[in-house]
Amino acid sequence: MISLGKDVDETQTARGGSSTGQFLPLVSLQNISLGYDSVPVVQGISLAIYPSSLIGLAGPNGSGKTTLFRAILGLLPILGGSLSRSCPLSNFGYVPQSAALDPHFPLSASEVVEMGAYGRVRSYQFLPLKEKERVREVLHQIGLPHLAERSFFSLSGGQKQRMLIARALMVNPKIMILDEPLSGVDEESRKSITDLLLKLTREKGLAVFFSSHDLEMVQRVADSIVRVDKGQIWLEERKARLQP
Repeated sequence: MISLGKDVDETQTARGGSSTGQFLPLVSLQNISLGYDSVPVVQGISLAIYPSSLIGLAGPNGSGKTTLFRAILGLLPILGGSLSRSCPLSNFGYVPQSAALDPHFPLSASEVVEMGAYGRVRSYQFLPLKEKERVREVLHQIGLPHLAERSFFSLSGGQKQRMLIARALMVNPKIMILDEPLSGVDEESRKSITDLLLKLTREKGLAVFFSSHDLEMVQRVADSIVRVDKGQIWLEERKARLQP
């Protein structure tokens, strides 16, 4: 089995924290097969994802990256094997490849972030003060509190991506799954998003699992790299960074 994040034992020790020996994997997959209409797309996947790990999933378009994410998120049933989670799906933050928001509907950036609280707020209920405070907190966390009242659709690609990360952070996740978060953004935004992902793993202890078709970029960013191509999956191990 591929164990992702167990090298964080060194990181935790360096910071005076506990080792991953005290943690269960957040997600464990045992020899699973994934696909559609009983036709496998990826087979023989065995991996475990631990807290405080920054993992890149690299592969060409159509190789099965989003399929794997959908299975982990409970959106796609597995065809075979076993998949277990040590925390509820409500503790999973997800940043999709596209926002799926109507550009003709006037939404401010903060209103998009507030959507992350909808699972805790009843329909037609005003956002409670505690949730508004959480919105301000995550906007500061991503470094964009000054853009809260700007139209979401007027933001740059990188700013939109960080706002979608903030929306996912509203669920107080233990694991973040991001589908191509660095695609289509400029180099400055890419660095800002990368720094944010590193901060989430190193300071907040989140597991971050992100995908990209750009292997060179993933190699620059991730602690561990999962490669997927032609229905197969394998690990390219990297030594964890002790500092962001």
